[in-house]
Amino acid sequence: MTKENTNVDQLITTILAGIEDVKGKEIAILDLREIDNTVCDYFIVCEGTSNTQVSAIVNSIQKKVSKDLKDNPWHIEGNDNAEWVLMDYVNVVVHVFQKHVREYYDIESLWGDAKTTVIETSY
Repeated sequence: MTKENTNVDQLITTILAGIEDVKGKEIAILDLREIDNTVCDYFIVCEGTSNTQVSAIVNSIQKKVSKDLKDNPWHIEGNDNAEWVLMDYVNVVVHVFQKHVREYYDIESLWGDAKTTVIETSY
């Protein structure tokens, strides 16, 4: 395994822990590496039940990744209304949705060719 893969795996694991710390729901990882012309290697998609929880998920991910890996997102978009927040960690892009917005945009279907892994949560 290359150093870059190890770093991406650590980043994904840390992001998932950040989501789970504040009980983010319906977590999925989309592996985009086999698809041509993608902007990153992975999407991580999850949802919160309200603007407050979406913001809490974003903050939790940011704090955990910053503390554990000394890394910060290259860009964050959507924090103002907290219905769909995109966090760009270059190789990994995190989408934190409210349920109705996730259903409307249905990015999992748009990226239907991606290998999708659903993360089971115990809460």
